[in-house]
Amino acid sequence: MIGSVLSADVFARFLRLTENSVVFVSGSDEHGTPLEVEALKRGIPVRQLADQNHARISELFKLWNISYDNYTRTESPVHKKFVAELYSQIYSIDSYIFTRVERINYCPKDKRFLPDRFVQGTCPYCGYEKARGDQCDNCGRILDADKLNNPYCVICGTRTELRDTKQWFFDLPKLSQYITGYLNRAELSSNVIRFSRGWLKEGLKPRSITRDSEWGIKAPFPGAESKTIYVWMEAILGYPSATLEYFEKIGTPQGWEDYWQKPGAKTSFFIGKDNIPFHAIILPALLHASGKNYNEPSLISSTEFLLFEGQKFSKSRKIGIWIDEALQILPPDYWRYALIALRPESGDVNFGWDILAEKINNDLNDTIGNFVNRTLVGVARFADNHFNLKRDQICGELHSEIGEISQRHDKIKTLYQSTELQSACRIALEQLARANAFLSATEPWKIVKADKKRALEILYVALTSLKFSCSELSPIIPGTVDIIISQSGLFKNNSDSPQWDNTSIDSDLPIVTKDIKPIFRKTSAEELREKLEGIRARKLT
Repeated sequence: MIGSVLSADVFARFLRLTENSVVFVSGSDEHGTPLEVEALKRGIPVRQLADQNHARISELFKLWNISYDNYTRTESPVHKKFVAELYSQIYSIDSYIFTRVERINYCPKDKRFLPDRFVQGTCPYCGYEKARGDQCDNCGRILDADKLNNPYCVICGTRTELRDTKQWFFDLPKLSQYITGYLNRAELSSNVIRFSRGWLKEGLKPRSITRDSEWGIKAPFPGAESKTIYVWMEAILGYPSATLEYFEKIGTPQGWEDYWQKPGAKTSFFIGKDNIPFHAIILPALLHASGKNYNEPSLISSTEFLLFEGQKFSKSRKIGIWIDEALQILPPDYWRYALIALRPESGDVNFGWDILAEKINNDLNDTIGNFVNRTLVGVARFADNHFNLKRDQICGELHSEIGEISQRHDKIKTLYQSTELQSACRIALEQLARANAFLSATEPWKIVKADKKRALEILYVALTSLKFSCSELSPIIPGTVDIIISQSGLFKNNSDSPQWDNTSIDSDLPIVTKDIKPIFRKTSAEELREKLEGIRARKLT
């Protein structure tokens, strides 16, 4: 959620606030061997499991308020056709694709070649006895299945043997010069640059395109009728195919070209650092090799790892919190805020119940919630729920406060633009902390009887800060900002929707406050931990 989905959603929402034309897409990556293995364990067709998972994931993303324009799947007919056509284009125009014989694990009992996740064995580096054919969960090393010690088939447990099979390869080394130039042109986070240049320094290697598997997209090459495209070489193409599918759905199928082939259009990607080579090297190389003048990935923002109480999140080892469990513990905006506030941008970050409770209690409740409540209750009490004071009616000394608010607003915009989302979140919180301090220093509730105009002038500054903050926080906690807008009457002349540059409250006057209620509640690490334990105990029963 933090490495890709939520970060991308925050950035897409920010771009919409700044009146960019945005199409936000992704999809379920369905052709990997883990799905095949799980379907075999359950004794159901792999497509049935894929359908179930896609429906559930799509539902959860909606509950997390992820604003996809098109969340699709790699089983989509549009994606399958796009992948086949792109590889046919690459195959036909240059010698980027070749064949060679590989030695692959084969199960003599099941009479089939075994893709990486269908093989387990002993890690040659650390001795872990349940290492998978592609990676060891114990030491984290990337593995080749033929290097495992004592390999066996995960379907039936039979000892595997190595057999020859012909596979099709993408000649990535031929594109080394192009990739070098691309890395110099693109806007990449520091870990993307460091990792990608490390790959180049070591020398790019050919990448296998095909696998001996029934589940996947059929390879379009002559003689490869029994092969499918390796998942890592086709799922990465889901971004342009999802955009194409979106425009087909809305009835303008050529519209996708404005985003992928029109000069000046930009594509932005949000990933975890384990996905860097596929987005920063393989994707631009495939698009370039097709000869179709695709726009390169313009921006790639990669996070470091978010650790769970000192350990790396692992689906297979059940370390972490699943996104369905999370929503049974807290509302989505609590998670959205905490994850962006902790987004691991410059190094790994440790996540735990104590720090989550701190973010909720100190940031959400005591800073954001407290300021919203103080400001709106002030309007209700001092202005009888009907605020109508304009900027030219407030004294000059308070104009400087608004100037400082505007300066921080510009700084936050710059941080969003550079995908420093954690820093943008921090300064947005600072905006409200300073606004809270301003109210505490000026104490309008103490002077309202003696100097009502002065009290209202102070509230004018507070409401201005609140309107700025609605724009600044809307990408991160959109549901909460909707509640603030409904309670405050802000943005009433803009279809109740924030826009980054619509910051004057004069356009919203008169502001009529209503149904003012606390927007957050406090919690504790113990309460949160107990909730998760209860959820998992119910699952077991």
